[in-house]
Amino acid sequence: MDYDVVLVQVLDLLQREQRLSYRILKRRFALDDNDLEDLKEDLIYAKKLAVDEDGRVLVWMGDADTPPSPPPHATTHLSQPPTQEGALLQTVFRPVTPSTPEAERRQLTVLFCDLVDSTVLASQLDPEELREVVRAYQDTCAKVIARFDGHIAQYLGDGLLVYFGYPMAHEDDAQRAVRAGLGMIEALGQLTTRLA
Repeated sequence: MDYDVVLVQVLDLLQREQRLSYRILKRRFALDDNDLEDLKEDLIYAKKLAVDEDGRVLVWMGDADTPPSPPPHATTHLSQPPTQEGALLQTVFRPVTPSTPEAERRQLTVLFCDLVDSTVLASQLDPEELREVVRAYQDTCAKVIARFDGHIAQYLGDGLLVYFGYPMAHEDDAQRAVRAGLGMIEALGQLTTRLA
């Protein structure tokens, strides 16, 4: 799967769950050690949206409905008499007050796509070959969807359920969905030629 697609899905999951173990991240997204290190580097140091806890857990530090708890090593410094380092830690690990309301009403454009005649295709191919075809189809679609800031909500067999307007809203989400659909048709035409 494309790194940007994985990053969006990990961010969404991390924001909802607040804490994720690295082992579960590796299992859910089929990440190897290098992929996991890239994600940690991006989320912890580049984007500063998460912190590492004991080398085992990723903790959300961005805006959320419930502020994340500070890492354990920060609380020991906070209970000591105030020093320059302690004051800095209090500033860095102060819980963030959510700036967004608990619920939000917004327009959402939903796109669903799947393979035409996938049952016929399944009867003509071995299961391993079918899996590779479906995976190539999903990866191709995911790249196009990411280009238009869509969010893949679910992989449903050979189908994709995609949101436009979530998690990031745009004025032209409906147009983005249509453009993504047309882009997928074009990209899949090239993929069909390659697979044939």
